[in-house]
Amino acid sequence: MESLKGKKAIITGGSRGLGKATAIALAKEGVDIAITGRNEKTLKETTLELKTLGVNATYTVFDVGNYDEVKKGIKNIITDLGSVDILINNAGIAAFGSFNDMEVDKWTNIIQTNVLGMYYVTKEVLPFLIDKNQGDIINISSTAGLNGNPNTSAYSASKFAVIGMSESLMKEVRKNNIRVCTLTPSTIASDMSLELGITDGNTEKVLQPEDFAELIVTSLQLPRRAMLKNASLWSTNP
Repeated sequence: MESLKGKKAIITGGSRGLGKATAIALAKEGVDIAITGRNEKTLKETTLELKTLGVNATYTVFDVGNYDEVKKGIKNIITDLGSVDILINNAGIAAFGSFNDMEVDKWTNIIQTNVLGMYYVTKEVLPFLIDKNQGDIINISSTAGLNGNPNTSAYSASKFAVIGMSESLMKEVRKNNIRVCTLTPSTIASDMSLELGITDGNTEKVLQPEDFAELIVTSLQLPRRAMLKNASLWSTNP
């Protein structure tokens, strides 16, 4: 397994939930971390926690769905980190409701954040990875992107789109020694899932953010000749 020590990672939505758990797991491996999000208070708190693990940690506040903010934010991150090796597109939102009842603005916002947000961030980071002729991009989809269900039309549409975009990018940049991995976790006790009432977070039955973070770390530690194209993470309990 490859050592990750000294590498530099950008994690969107990195101040809480899956993003925070992943940031902590990578920091424990010696990875310098930049996290992004919209809440400066939680970003500051998480950044201070990451620094206690002995790595360089920084944050930038921006909305991934706003391209002008993304361009400025990624530029600041690269200045702070010096370079980038790993991009984890984790930022996302969810809302549920019937096809007709969900407001158009809410439907649109989910697509703007989950799909265009991932596109904007990747578009700004990718040239740095191509210049290095090496890197890793991990895109977070969902099992909702594998199968649609009632009242999930907007969220499922966004996560189906993530899978298609991610697989296309993977085939495009393999020649640049850039690995693109798409992850489709089932329900995890993240802040978002708990707030939406999707799960009660039972640690005996429900996947925890740390479980997901371990999968990410393991995939990044694979020898450069190997690439995890996609993976689904499920709870062993029904």
